[in-house]
Amino acid sequence: MSILGAVLAGGRSSRFGSNKAFAMLGDQPLVTHARGLIAPYCTRVVQVGGDDGVPDMPEPGLGPLGGIAGALDYAAANGFRCVLTIGCDMPRLPEGLIEAIMRREPSYCQDAPVLGLWPAALGAHLMAHLSLGHDRSMRGWARAVGAIPIASPEPIANVNTPADLAEL
Repeated sequence: MSILGAVLAGGRSSRFGSNKAFAMLGDQPLVTHARGLIAPYCTRVVQVGGDDGVPDMPEPGLGPLGGIAGALDYAAANGFRCVLTIGCDMPRLPEGLIEAIMRREPSYCQDAPVLGLWPAALGAHLMAHLSLGHDRSMRGWARAVGAIPIASPEPIANVNTPADLAEL
């Protein structure tokens, strides 16, 4: 099974004050922690909006859906069957959560919808969804494609501010 891992890191990090993808947690940037979480499940892992050639698209300001659109487009063009997505600001996840998401397709974490497994064939659907002005939230699109929500067994730490990072 050919799976592209996509770390969503193309946002503005406005609440963080600087590019949070490269904020350090211990001796590694947050983006490296996120890559490490999904790497065991993927054929290749890329950073959307980074130096891996996967653009955050189709237009700025779409939030995670723009990153997922870029990852789905890249996956389809490069022969990947599906995309496992994670936000760069999710450096730690509850044990077993990724495995639970990997058992269903499409699926997403209901507590942190940027964590999900999406068939590459959904790229055209997402572009149509965005062009028609439908709900641009992750949950809205997940509902539109019938994705299965997977509950997290415990809260997920999300780094939005320097204080959040300090807590970790």
